[in-house]
Amino acid sequence: MSDFNLRDLELAGIRWEITDEPIMTPHTQSVIPDAPVTSPRPTAATIVAEIGRVAASVVPAVAPMQTMSIDTVRAMAARPTDIATLNRMIGEFNHPLRPTATNTILPHVGQGRLLILTDVPSADDDASGNILSGATGELMDKMLNAIGESRNTVSIVPMVFWRTPGGRTPSQNELDMARPFVDKAIELIKPRVILTLGTLPAAQMMNVNLAKSHGVPVKLENGTTCVPIFHPNYLILKPTAKRDVWNALQNVQNILKTAE
Repeated sequence: MSDFNLRDLELAGIRWEITDEPIMTPHTQSVIPDAPVTSPRPTAATIVAEIGRVAASVVPAVAPMQTMSIDTVRAMAARPTDIATLNRMIGEFNHPLRPTATNTILPHVGQGRLLILTDVPSADDDASGNILSGATGELMDKMLNAIGESRNTVSIVPMVFWRTPGGRTPSQNELDMARPFVDKAIELIKPRVILTLGTLPAAQMMNVNLAKSHGVPVKLENGTTCVPIFHPNYLILKPTAKRDVWNALQNVQNILKTAE
């Protein structure tokens, strides 16, 4: 299928386009009111002092979280014997990101042997409590439908279960504190193929550079095949990359068929 182009995919009924206009976030208003016309222009020192005063009066103090060793987290994550218990433990876990997130994004378990490992929950995910939601989720659903899969047949697990402030890349400590639960979810789901979305899961799970290893299957120590592909967010920004993803998805489909 390497000689396919995007037009061929459209003729075959595979359309991944997202037509919604992007939502722009309004600029934050200044916390310092406009000075009267007759007042002298405030100095930089005055502005910094005023911002500090206002911020200190608005933002409540946050009590420091108790630290937990990674060995303790591993011991906790090793105990569940089913996904329901694991999800309950994740929901109760005092992760460093939990206080700043709206929702805990729990693993979604489908009926098939394909597991999608994604990165940080988006703002849409955090607001809805559902993984891969909004425009990203719409595109992901179309990608799955193109190879005969759906949300009912695939499992989806994020690398961290809470959105980071502003959607920043999680620290290694934040990833390490969530990783035992991620590994336990994979162990319980027992996927035939893991499809990683974006650079973070590719680096964390397979230690590969996504740009150099896109679509190249990697065998894990437990025998599971991992295939790294671009995140749907990247495809929204760069639609020409869809053909590379389409080729990788066909490879995933073939691997799943040989396992039947």
